[in-house]
Amino acid sequence: MPDVLVMTATPIPRTLTLTIYGDLDVSVLDELPAGRGKIITGVRVRPKVSEMTKFLKEQLEKGRQLYLVYPLVEDSESIKAASAVAEHPKWEKRFKHFEVGLLHGKMPSEEKESVMTRFRDAKTEVLVATTVIEVGVDVPNANVMVIFNAERFGLAQLHQLRGRIGRGEHKSYCVLVTDGKSSDALDKLNILARTLDGFEIAEEDLRLRGPGEILGTQQSGVGGLRFVEFLADTSLIREAREVAEEVLRDDPRLEKNPQLKKWAIEQADVEMS
Repeated sequence: MPDVLVMTATPIPRTLTLTIYGDLDVSVLDELPAGRGKIITGVRVRPKVSEMTKFLKEQLEKGRQLYLVYPLVEDSESIKAASAVAEHPKWEKRFKHFEVGLLHGKMPSEEKESVMTRFRDAKTEVLVATTVIEVGVDVPNANVMVIFNAERFGLAQLHQLRGRIGRGEHKSYCVLVTDGKSSDALDKLNILARTLDGFEIAEEDLRLRGPGEILGTQQSGVGGLRFVEFLADTSLIREAREVAEEVLRDDPRLEKNPQLKKWAIEQADVEMS
């Protein structure tokens, strides 16, 4: 039995796992819980609101519920993207015979809980929200998520958001809406459309953004890693891990390796500063 159990719901690319958890046994849970429905993901470039509304109404009339996700709480002069507060009344008009709720991080806790309770109880059929729904939301009857300005989100965050649907037996749909102005953004979104595998998505996210700092706060870029290609150099990382284990096994205090000891202390000081 282990003395320490470290858990994460976010897949870590296999190559970095070897460096982060090099001294731990790693177990991977790569199966979905039983009873989960299929999720279909599609990328739509500037879709017609009328066509999208028609599809969403069809799902509502079947008794399902929807998430409509926006990157901003309120409209911004500096950021060209839609907001939940501004779009909420528009969806209320489009769905006159359904209850449309609004949820975002600036709302008081009691109000947020009240909105989520009505959605969980299926009293609210449509939830216009920001990424506040990213974690901790489990409504099996909600089978559609539309993410607007999807190009503004990272791969990992999009995958996490998509995880709010497909939690019941119904076929689910995730629609990634984008302006199509950036080919790189389209390539990123098409990764989501291609796979539901969180590990593959994590690898692609690493390739696009870089790993950031393992022992720091930087969340993207190459940081201090010296690998030429951190996805392709799995064998090099594995070999380095084996060498490190051998050195520490034979010389745990690095007395025989004064230069290595000096370097390790310097690196620790840099990370702590």
